[in-house]
Amino acid sequence: MLALWVKVRIKPDKRERFLKAIEVDAVGSEGDDPGCLRFNVLQDAKDPNVYYFYEVYKDEAAIEAHRTMPHYEVWRGVADVLDGPTERLECTSVFPKERAYWGKL
Repeated sequence: MLALWVKVRIKPDKRERFLKAIEVDAVGSEGDDPGCLRFNVLQDAKDPNVYYFYEVYKDEAAIEAHRTMPHYEVWRGVADVLDGPTERLECTSVFPKERAYWGKL
C-alpha cells in the first residue's frame, strides 16, 4: 500500500470553492476508486488556510487510475484556489496491516 500526505495552502477568499471541490474528490475517491482505501482532508489547527490530504492506495496503478476519474477533474478544475505549489510526501503503510481494516483489499 502507498500513502500520500499532500499539503496545500489556499487563498482565503477561495475557501468555499476549494472545500466544495475537495469534498467531491475525497468522497468520489473513497466511493468510486476501487484502489483508493482512504482519502481524508484535514485543516491545520494553527493556519486555517493550510489543508492536508491523507490518501491511501493499493498501489501505484491505483494512484494513476485515481487521476483519470471525474471527481479528480473537479479538483484539478480549481487550481486557482491554491496559494503556491502543493507539497507531496510518499509513504508506505506500516500499521494497521490487517487486510480487513482496509476493506477493499
